[in-house]
Amino acid sequence: RCENLVEVYSQLQQQVMAVSTELGPELLARLLERFNEVLSSLVKSSFLVEKQPPQVLKTQTKFQASVRFLLGPQLLKIMPKPYMVRADMVTEKQARELELSNYSNTLSESTGDILHNTVALETNPTSGTCCANFKNVLLKKIKRCERKGSESVTEEKCAVLFSTNVTLTPSNISIHLQVLSLPIVVIVHGNQDNNAKATVLWDNAFSDIERVPFVVAERVPWDKMCETLNLKFKAEVQTSNGLLKEHYFFLAQKIFNDHSASPEDFQNRHVSWAQFNKEILPGRGFTFWQWFDGVLDLTKRCLKSYWSDRLIMGFISKQYVCKLLSMEPDGTFLLRFSDSEIGGVTIAYVIRGKDGSSQVENIQPFSAKDLSIRSLGDRIRDLGQLRNLYPNIPKDQAFGSHYNSEWGGLG
Repeated sequence: RCENLVEVYSQLQQQVMAVSTELGPELLARLLERFNEVLSSLVKSSFLVEKQPPQVLKTQTKFQASVRFLLGPQLLKIMPKPYMVRADMVTEKQARELELSNYSNTLSESTGDILHNTVALETNPTSGTCCANFKNVLLKKIKRCERKGSESVTEEKCAVLFSTNVTLTPSNISIHLQVLSLPIVVIVHGNQDNNAKATVLWDNAFSDIERVPFVVAERVPWDKMCETLNLKFKAEVQTSNGLLKEHYFFLAQKIFNDHSASPEDFQNRHVSWAQFNKEILPGRGFTFWQWFDGVLDLTKRCLKSYWSDRLIMGFISKQYVCKLLSMEPDGTFLLRFSDSEIGGVTIAYVIRGKDGSSQVENIQPFSAKDLSIRSLGDRIRDLGQLRNLYPNIPKDQAFGSHYNSEWGGLG
């Protein structure tokens, strides 16, 4: 524990002072200087961000954050007035310079204009914690940096730097405390949110703990990407049912634009940031992440219970749906996420002619807006041509618990 280390430091210092005459003035001065360096390093490492600011931060929007000084209760005794902690925006370049100086340099200029950015560092007598709680902070504006090549504003990472100067008792040493938040992407409009979330997700998932701010790999193994997409899906939708192997196969075909490789082939591949959220999918007007995030949003808002009951196959291509349904009885259907639209779920069903021929139809995708007007369960009940959920579950048995009590069926 930090408190015990401070006690050890104090005891060592007392022991050194007790034999100061034997050590001589030169050795004593060197030892005391070294003690102060060790204490300073220990104290600086105990200044932490307890509540991170939002990692996608919109200007003109209030946010909260807090920092905690673990050694504050032991080292900061009663003061005439509390120490103040300041919050400033820093660029990736500034964060790198601070890191290289081991946070000994002070910030020359904030890269953004933050209101209500100074808060008292206070010790709570009940909990024994020493914190500065920023409850009403607002980023008024941001100064953009020069970007590299094709980099967009939503790929630009910055951070909040929390800093204060404290004087420790009883040693009377003055120490400058600084700590950086996690990387932040600043947006000025809601339509930038999707791309900003992609930058944050990639950084959180694939950056090393010990790194130069805010360097992250440009390419990552496909299996790591699968793990990330699965964790993101379960966290956003709030479900314990994650993605399956067949889902990963479909997603690999989509992101790599390769329909000839086997699932095993994809396991040895790496996926790039450009494939994730810069390159437009073939024949579409959006990136892989924009499409996947649309699925997340739709499932979270309208399809959570259906997904959790495994009623939605979801991640499956139109071609594979045809292969599955073409041999099934008339009216067999399944649900998949739309390939052509962001945030749509469609119903594919088979029509079997009198001559035994089959034709697979895809109903126009339903959006979150559509499903807020009438639920998916009730729409399935309405459609008389739908009989059995693939492979062979009567639709009332599969979806009955999702029907509303009122009857508004069309057939």
